Amino acid sequence: MEHSAGKKLVVLWTSGEKETAMSMVMLYSLNSKLKGWWDEVTLLVWGASTRLLAEDSEVQDYLRTLQEAGVKAIACKKCAENLGAAEKLESLGVDVFYTGQYLTEKIQAGEKILSV
Repeated sequence: MEHSAGKKLVVLWTSGEKETAMSMVMLYSLNSKLKGWWDEVTLLVWGASTRLLAEDSEVQDYLRTLQEAGVKAIACKKCAENLGAAEKLESLGVDVFYTGQYLTEKIQAGEKILSV
C-alpha cells in the first residue's frame, strides 16, 4: 500500500482486555505508522482501557514504543478522573482532555475511526 498524504486514523480504544490491547490495538497502531498505512495515527484511550494503561507496565512500555514511532496518544479526561488515572496518563505523555467533542467532530467530518 502506498503512503498517501492526508490519511488520518483515530483508534478508539475502549477494551480493558490486555490481549486485545497488545495483539490488536497496539500492534495495528504501531504497524500503521511504521509501514506508512496512515500518515497520522491517534490512539484515543477511553473507558476500560484507561485503567489497563494506568496500571499495566507492559502496556505502558508498548505505548512508549508507539509514541516513539509517531503515534499520538490522547485520553478521555472524564474517564481518567473517574478512575483516578489522569496524572498517571499525563506522566506517560498522554494528552488528557475531555474528548467527547473531539470524537464527535471526527465522526461528523467523516474521518476514519477504528473502535476496539
